[in-house]
Order: sequence, then structure tokens, then C-alpha cells
Amino acid sequence: MKKVFVFITLVVTLFAGTTLLAEKSELRISKQYGLVYLPLIVIEERGLITKHAKAAGFNDIKVEWVTFGGGATANDALLSGSVDIISGGNAPFIRLWDKTKGKVKALAALDQSPLVLNSVNPNVKTLHDLTDKDKIALPAVKVSIQSLVLQIAAAKEFGLKNYDKFDHLTVTLKHPDALVALTSGKSEITGHLATEPFLTIEQQNPKIHQVFNSYDVFGGRHTTNVISTTEEFYKNNPKLSQVIIDALNEADAWITDNKKEAAKLYLKASKSKEPLEIIETILNKPEISYQAKPLPNITVFSDFLFDTGAIKTKPQSWKDLFFDKIH
Repeated sequence: MKKVFVFITLVVTLFAGTTLLAEKSELRISKQYGLVYLPLIVIEERGLITKHAKAAGFNDIKVEWVTFGGGATANDALLSGSVDIISGGNAPFIRLWDKTKGKVKALAALDQSPLVLNSVNPNVKTLHDLTDKDKIALPAVKVSIQSLVLQIAAAKEFGLKNYDKFDHLTVTLKHPDALVALTSGKSEITGHLATEPFLTIEQQNPKIHQVFNSYDVFGGRHTTNVISTTEEFYKNNPKLSQVIIDALNEADAWITDNKKEAAKLYLKASKSKEPLEIIETILNKPEISYQAKPLPNITVFSDFLFDTGAIKTKPQSWKDLFFDKIH
């Protein structure tokens, strides 16, 4: 009986080791521009995936980071197998969830932060003041979260049938390029649907003002960005998936407790030249927070996409969009 017990123990041990060894030893993760991706910057700069991987029993793991300018590019990279984990706005993610029939889901949320339409046109105080002379920069026309927020705002003001009323005014530009275009005074760009820190930096310019804030449009806070992956990766790498979530939770907690150090880390990693005080001020704004669990009202975005025919399947709950480790 003792020999049988020893044999079973050995088999279980070997099986467990084989399962761990079968998980990926190289991980490719994408991020984008801006403070909304600060948790990923912290994870990269502080080596948190390696730290938690070792604690989970991984002997060695290589992490490669890439930066994309928008969610559509990230989606293509995930589907092509160029990366394992992507980050981006909830709009391109929800479209990908629908396109793949749920084969791509979010692993965790990244942040709660508002999107703001800034304008250099003094005549544009509300959406009703926009004309064909205005050009609004955002990361990707029609598919980005910025584009979706503009559509939702338009539908709120002009009715659902007019949700795309301002789509023809939008121009695809990365946030850093949009910032330069809006503040230079030498571009056709008159507006920018921006995230932090770009929206605050732009508003330092006395000629630039806020037209609307997404929190006002939605009547409160919302999850803005998520990290997502394929069902295949999630099933084949359960321990590594948990490692990523654990690293994200540690990064979120560190940012909360170390705002000034987090601001310094962001400036160093992004090679940004903004004053430290501005970044630290942004991180202390009550409307900005980082947490892995999403707000349930993320389905407001998916409901709108379904109602306008942009997606074919309507999630019944936020849990339909996220893998179960974060439920």
C-alpha cells in the first residue's frame, strides 16, 4: 500500500511539473501611450512578472514589451499571434470579443479614467457647435474607445439614429502626435479626444478648453482600458495568467501608495518631458484610479455597440467579457 501511495505521489508531482513546464517561457505584451497604461509600465520597469513567476514556480521567463498607437493595431497583433497579451480601450476589445465569438476575453481591467474632448476652436463650446471645419484627433477612427465615446455623446444629444454624426470629422493620430497638432496652431486639427496626461497638458494652453468629459456623458465613472488575451492562451497558461493578474494588482497598489515615485517612473519610461508636478497632480485626481476588477457598467459600451449594429452579440453581464480569474 505504501509503494502504491509513493507511486501515485510521484505521478502527481511529475504531472504538475509537466503542466508548469508546458506553459510559455516567453511572454509578449503590448501597451499604448499615456498614463492610463501606467500599471503596465510599473510591471515592466519593476520586473513584477518575473517576480511573481518565480513565486509561482517558474524557473525563468522572458518578457517582451511592445508599444502600439491604437487598439485596432493591438487586436491585429493578438490575432496574428505576434503578441500574447494586449492592452487597449474597451471599444476595440469588445469588437474583438464579438468578432471571435468570445474566443478573446479580458484578463483584467486597467483603469478608470475620463476621456475628454479638448478644442482649440473658441466657438466650440458644446457638440452643437461643431462644423465641417473642425477636425478631431483620436487613436483610430470608428473603432477606438474615443470614437465610441464621441458616438455615444452624439446619440445622447441628437438621438440614436445620429450617433455617427461626427465620424467624418475624426482623424487617426496617436495621442502624442495629436497633442503636438492641437497645441502647435499649425494644423487642421482643432480637437483631440484625449486621455491622461495629454488632456491635462493640453489644457495648460490658455487657447484650449474642454468640450465634454466622458464621465459626464455616462453619468459616472467607467472602466476605460483592459488587458485581454485569447482563450487558447488562457487555457494553456493558467498559472501564467494568474501571474499577470498578481503583477497587475501589485502595480496598482504601488501606484496608489507611491504617487510621486510613480510619476517619476512614468516620465523616465516614456521619455516624456512634462514637469513632474503635472504628472503627480494627475495621479492625485480623484477621478483617476487603477484596479484590475472592472466596473459592471462596462456593458454600457457593449450595449451601445449592439444597438448600433457594430457587434452581433450582446453581453448579458461584464462577466461575459472577462475570464473567470477576475470574476
